Amino acid sequence: MFLSKKHVDRRTVLQGIGATIGLPLLESMFPAGTAMAQTLAGKTPKRFGFIGFPHGAIMDRWSPKETGSDFIVTDVLKPLEPFKKHMTIVSGLRNKPAETNEPHGYIEQGWLTCVKPFDFGKAGPDSGVSCDQLAVRHIGQDTRLPSLELAVGSGSARMSWRTPTQSLPQESNPRSVFQKIFGQGDTDKERAQILVETGSILDRVQAQAQRLNASLGVKDRAVVSDYLDSVREIERRVQMAAKADNSALSIPDAPVGTPNDLTEYFKLMFDLMALAFQADITRVVSISLDREASMRTYTNLSISEGWHPLSHHGNNPQKMDKLVQIQKYHTEVFAGFVKKLEAAKEGSGTVLDHSTILFGSDMSNSDRHNNDPLPSVILGHAGGKIKGGQHVKYPQDSRHADLLLTLLQRNEIPVASIGDSVSGLSEV
Repeated sequence: MFLSKKHVDRRTVLQGIGATIGLPLLESMFPAGTAMAQTLAGKTPKRFGFIGFPHGAIMDRWSPKETGSDFIVTDVLKPLEPFKKHMTIVSGLRNKPAETNEPHGYIEQGWLTCVKPFDFGKAGPDSGVSCDQLAVRHIGQDTRLPSLELAVGSGSARMSWRTPTQSLPQESNPRSVFQKIFGQGDTDKERAQILVETGSILDRVQAQAQRLNASLGVKDRAVVSDYLDSVREIERRVQMAAKADNSALSIPDAPVGTPNDLTEYFKLMFDLMALAFQADITRVVSISLDREASMRTYTNLSISEGWHPLSHHGNNPQKMDKLVQIQKYHTEVFAGFVKKLEAAKEGSGTVLDHSTILFGSDMSNSDRHNNDPLPSVILGHAGGKIKGGQHVKYPQDSRHADLLLTLLQRNEIPVASIGDSVSGLSEV
């Protein structure tokens, strides 16, 4: 390991007028020969990602027939095949206590709480607090942003609940997310005004970046260079999207900074999430890929029907095939995020090694609006606590809440229960 000329503090950031850019984990933050370097693996951050999508999944095209490590990756999950060793598919789980007669109005609120929304708070002060926010209580104070709540598309899924009565708003504008991560100012309005007045964030921290590089070894300089290149590229794409939207004045409700191209929109949001993890700006992120009853059309897939009407497939093979196309597309853009985390080196492993990412839905069969069995896949290893590379299938009516409890337990978050959980899942 390189012994740097100067120890770099773990909290070091690059600052300029109206900008703060955190740094990824560097070897010079843990100089060779120190006790901290020898225990680096134990010092890496614990991270959570919750990626939720509406309208469930065609389950026989999602769940493998085989269990254990020799499973064949199915159609919907095929884009994740390069990351099979990092993937844990969990089948057979049901979110029974969150089932309601009004699924599109409430189902998203039960995915990370395992409680009916109108029962929030009845079983105790944490009844209805979502899994991500339970994690925030214990690791959120270690970062500038305790958590990020995001969405792709208009409307809010109300997926994250800080208390039984307070849901957290989701940000869907990539430009606003960029400002939240990198801009300074006491309010979002101030940060936006600073950025308008001062231009590129990277230009404003260039001098400090050059001074920092002088104190780093070759390997750390390469890490910082690659990271700042990623920031520059995302900044460029956000600016391009803003210009494009400004010219499209015939759509007055289109938020500035949101790409018109759906794939670019997804990629921007996921790339911002990856940077936020890599720079340790936050350790908890949740994102909804859309809201329930979405009327989004996937013209990029040559599908003209609205997503929600299509989800009521009535077992029509043609409609189900189109739904598989949409679901596979979502997996594909999600896989790009996983690839970024796998490529980001951190300590003795990667950001993906130290993360716990849940990709799934609180709906199973969209035609029946049921919650049984739920589509769930975990990416990452929780710092070595999650094995990966397996498909685990549980008996009918096994609790989804037990999976959420397991994710917290694997990351040493001291939570006794969530929803109707009884115990962790030892096989995960």
